[in-house]
Amino acid sequence: MEMEKTRGGESEETERRKLILLEKVKECLSQKPDQRREESPILWAMDVVKCLKSLKMEMPSPDLAEILVSHLCFDNNNASIWKFLQQALSVRLLSPLHVLSLLSSRVIPNRRSQPEAYRLFLELFSRYAFSLDTAVDDACRDKIINSVDSALQLSRTYEIKSSDIQEGPFGVDNFQDMDMDSRGNFSAERNEHRELLRKKNTNMAMEVLAKLMESRKAVVLLRLVRLNMPEKFHGLLQRLWFSEANNLTSSSMKPVSQFFERLSANIFKVCDFEYQLNKGQLVRMLSDIRQPYKRLSYCNSESVQYACWAPFDIYLEHIMDGKQLLITSGVSMLTETIMLLQVFNRASWQETFLALWLSALRLVQREHEPLEGPIPHLESRLCILLTIVPLAIANIMDDEAKFCSSSLQGAAKSGFMEIDGHGYQVDGKGQTSRKNGLISSLQVLGQFSGLLCPPASVIGAANAAAVKAASFISNSKSAKCGSVCGTHSDSYINAGGNLRHLIIEACIARKLIDTSVYYWPGYVSASVISFIDLPPVQKSPWVVFMEGTPFSNSLVNLLLATPSPSLAEIEKLYDIALNGSVEERSAAAKILCGASLSHGWNIQEHVLRYVVKLLSPPKPSTHTGQRSYLVDYMPMLSAILSGASSIDTVHVLSLHGLIPEVAASLMPLCEVFGSLMPTSNNISSTNDEPSIYMVFSSAFLFLLRLWKFYRPPIDQCLTGGGAIGGELTLEYLLLLRNGRIASHNYPAQDEFNSDQGQHEYASDKPEYVDFYPKLRAWYCQNKSCVASPLSGISTGNPVHERPMLPAWDVLEATPFVLEAILTACAHGRLSSRDLTTGLRDLIDFLPATLGTIVSYFAAELTRGIWKPVPMNGTDWPSPAAILSAVDSEIKEILAAAGIDIPCGSSGQSPPMLPLPMAALVSLTITFKLNKSHEYIHAVVGPALENCSSGCPWPSIPIIGSLWAQKVRRWHHFIVVSCARSVLKRNKVAVAQLLRSCFSSFLGSLNDSTSLLSNQSSVSRLLGTIIAAPGVSPSLAPGFLYLRSCRTIVDIQYVNGVIIGLVTEYARELATRWTRMDSSRLKSSQASLSHAAAKAREVAMLGASLLCLSGGMNLIQELYLETIPTWLLSSKTEKLGDVSAVSRILEGYAMAYLLVMSGSASWGIGSTPPAWAMARRARVVGVHMDFLVRVLEGNISLGCHPATWKAYVSCVVGLVVSFAPAWIQVVKLETLRKLAGGLRGWHESELALSLLERGGVAAMGSVAELLNVIS
Repeated sequence: MEMEKTRGGESEETERRKLILLEKVKECLSQKPDQRREESPILWAMDVVKCLKSLKMEMPSPDLAEILVSHLCFDNNNASIWKFLQQALSVRLLSPLHVLSLLSSRVIPNRRSQPEAYRLFLELFSRYAFSLDTAVDDACRDKIINSVDSALQLSRTYEIKSSDIQEGPFGVDNFQDMDMDSRGNFSAERNEHRELLRKKNTNMAMEVLAKLMESRKAVVLLRLVRLNMPEKFHGLLQRLWFSEANNLTSSSMKPVSQFFERLSANIFKVCDFEYQLNKGQLVRMLSDIRQPYKRLSYCNSESVQYACWAPFDIYLEHIMDGKQLLITSGVSMLTETIMLLQVFNRASWQETFLALWLSALRLVQREHEPLEGPIPHLESRLCILLTIVPLAIANIMDDEAKFCSSSLQGAAKSGFMEIDGHGYQVDGKGQTSRKNGLISSLQVLGQFSGLLCPPASVIGAANAAAVKAASFISNSKSAKCGSVCGTHSDSYINAGGNLRHLIIEACIARKLIDTSVYYWPGYVSASVISFIDLPPVQKSPWVVFMEGTPFSNSLVNLLLATPSPSLAEIEKLYDIALNGSVEERSAAAKILCGASLSHGWNIQEHVLRYVVKLLSPPKPSTHTGQRSYLVDYMPMLSAILSGASSIDTVHVLSLHGLIPEVAASLMPLCEVFGSLMPTSNNISSTNDEPSIYMVFSSAFLFLLRLWKFYRPPIDQCLTGGGAIGGELTLEYLLLLRNGRIASHNYPAQDEFNSDQGQHEYASDKPEYVDFYPKLRAWYCQNKSCVASPLSGISTGNPVHERPMLPAWDVLEATPFVLEAILTACAHGRLSSRDLTTGLRDLIDFLPATLGTIVSYFAAELTRGIWKPVPMNGTDWPSPAAILSAVDSEIKEILAAAGIDIPCGSSGQSPPMLPLPMAALVSLTITFKLNKSHEYIHAVVGPALENCSSGCPWPSIPIIGSLWAQKVRRWHHFIVVSCARSVLKRNKVAVAQLLRSCFSSFLGSLNDSTSLLSNQSSVSRLLGTIIAAPGVSPSLAPGFLYLRSCRTIVDIQYVNGVIIGLVTEYARELATRWTRMDSSRLKSSQASLSHAAAKAREVAMLGASLLCLSGGMNLIQELYLETIPTWLLSSKTEKLGDVSAVSRILEGYAMAYLLVMSGSASWGIGSTPPAWAMARRARVVGVHMDFLVRVLEGNISLGCHPATWKAYVSCVVGLVVSFAPAWIQVVKLETLRKLAGGLRGWHESELALSLLERGGVAAMGSVAELLNVIS
């Protein structure tokens, strides 16, 4: 009650003061001419000021403004009153913004009936439009804001709260609804003076508007609208063009046309406006990333290997690691990388696409002489070059096409467009800059003949592509002459085909370019064109197939070896695989997994989708009975599982992001075939007839390969595994797959040529492990097995016999059998030979038991309770014959990569291994090495590496020696794998390898000149070839690191090492620059900008390695822990006397590393995936809060002040320029404080650009800061 009385008393007092003020105004503005005081407006203003002070009312006074405007419009329209209003504005008795807002809502709607008032309003508007109030207390500010909002309806127009409206420019968006004059205000008698005044007012309004648009404040404020309210800005442009088009149709409107031309020019300046930073300060020079980068030179391949494009090479080589299957499409990931590097390098699309093609070509050439072994080879690398890269480019083209056809296409008429905050020019030729860039890059690509040489396996395909172009040219010439030639596709013709011909065909197939490229000079030689006049030697097997010829052995073999020319043939194969006879189904499935999948690059993604569909065939509507319909498809499923489970095919599936779909398709097969009771003649398969056990084993082992089934859950948590880290789980794969279905990311059903009325597709429904009881039971048992020892074994059960049981029952019993025989061997009741023979018999009986054997032995090795056994050649196989040679080769590989650590065997004789490890390796070397057993080796290889790395060090060369003795042609691959294992737990080796990566790419710190003079080289970092024939492998440092980084146990250690290397190189670059004499300083090669560019290269290399080493978890730690800790810790004692330039360049390199790594992990666009958006907002927000706390003095710095200032300024500058979408998720209060800190460093322009991108809520803060710095 007391509070209400108090408020009532305050309200009454306010009203009383308003009445007194009103009377004072009336006294000054006497309504009758004979009563009007003959005093100047300044005396009136002085009287009003005295009255305000006596009433203790604030100034500028919102109450006075409302009283004056309400009495001025329109009964008191005389010059003296307007002069008084102008005087009150000039002495800040009134708020210009407030008065103009009140007048706008009254004068503009009545501008024709009150031309005199409109003319005077224009005078005031011209003078005070950008005069913003600075020294206004909060209470007065709130009153003004509320009154302005009420007059202009800003909160309704822009859908924001009135409390969010700050002091700033007022909008005129709602004036389009106020263009109606008040009815009854017009008199039938219009004098000529008022009519003339109306015409003059129109011209004056245009002049005032054009003049205001030339001011810097107007440009900044309009740019603010463009960045934060793009739909409003583009609407303004569209209305402007509409008005301009209408006025141009009349020849009498020349002055108006000139106005629109002038106004348009000023508004378009907004699109190109950039802050002119003071280049006198070094930090500002570094923050100004508008300076051009070195452009690509096209004379040779080495000249384009600048570090700014190295992330392409690093990423492409990284995804070739067969031990790490991608769960996200490589196409989408590469698309993001292309967009990111194009923005960060400020490059044209020609440069971007050319760098991408060259990186992909280097990827293929690196495999010219591959290491033989169970790893992805040339097929996967060609898939990247000819399928993944074209599809990524197609995504970029689609992105441009969607933008150009959107509702904002009117904005494109200016020649400027913006996507995710980044603009680009279209060169006045329509929205074709990306397509033109692609065409130009393909033209220039012909100059890199060294990279275009095709590997031996694709020479025929390259020649066929060249012949196809020659046939097209020949046919077009013949058509003009009235004759038509046949179409050649004969690969035996030596047409000089190279990889560029295959790239061109891939782009044409995806409609990125058209066949006009065939006429490029030198694309096809004249001799080939003349040879095309000869008739084709033989008909394509696919033509024979499409003519309806039934399958024969010869036709099937030809179709297996020849890629399909189009999707129609694949659709027919798919139909036969579902509806043909038993033999036809099997043959069609084999053909589908043949050359059409591995070399059908132009339709590969479609072939893969059909293969995945065949893994979960539809249930026919005619099927009846309790037996699963999948049994009827057993021959087809056996063929498709055999073809799809090859190492290269699985890797290609992962490159297309289909691993979650494959996992969901395999689960029903495992459940059904593992539950069937086999007959006596259907247990194992000794011929080509598929058996229930073989189909189950193929599907089950295929499923196991898709995630690390042998890793205990606690191990996954410790290494950051599961859904976010490197180790996947089956549940997470299913969540990904189900999420794609829910978001309609899975291909539409009508993509497949099948009858919806006959088939029901189970693959389009969500899948969960709980849907499959038998699989779930094994899944839980496996997790228990790898996490803890088993107990409760009993004898006398059928598990000790050769049972006739469903496969799931056999798998359930296998761990108990393994415990029994391993314990018996350890106690001497079972010989090692019998143990190995028994394990091999078990796998021959049911190959799927290999998964359980691997899980069990891995768990037992982790327990560490088993004694080592001698590998002496009597009880267990001996590696002694080549162990010392393998040791020596491992040392050579590590030394060539810059690693110098003791890693030889212990010298013990005989070598020893823990019993489970000895049993596992003895078992695996008994497997045959043929194509039919590839699905087994694909499980054994990673399992052996995992198990051996958990044993004492000599175990790794011992295991490698045993396998090298078994498979001599895999010798080099095995030795390399052993060398990689050294890095898993050895921090010293990791640090040495990372330093070697930096020195090989950038130059050694020990070389006094190389850092600034040498050109960074991808070839030194990743190597030009993996292994030369007949020579021991020597791996480049970067290649070895990329193959090892995802297995490093303490991956967080990598963060600190890379930060240290980046800052060390940055300091050294600055030191080298300062030591140069004056003549060298004047040269562009030794300029500071060149040193800064090299620092960017250092940071970009570090960011690339960080992102691929630990993913988002590692980058999050970089933002939240590593860099803050580095900034807060003192390094003065370690570094000694370091120059200021070194400190600044150090801060710049750290800032670039931070922004680049975050951009690569979360993207720079405004619409990333939901998971990336949430993490980006949190991590970036926390880091910005940290910067503010340090600026406020709440946290003490440990680094040098110059380093700190350079770091903060460059972080803000880089985020503003490259990732403006990040700023909008940071709290407004944080942005204001950060801008305030920058302004304290005289970085007002940078502070302004930061707030400018803070969203609608920050617009008022921009206006305030703009008023202060102006």
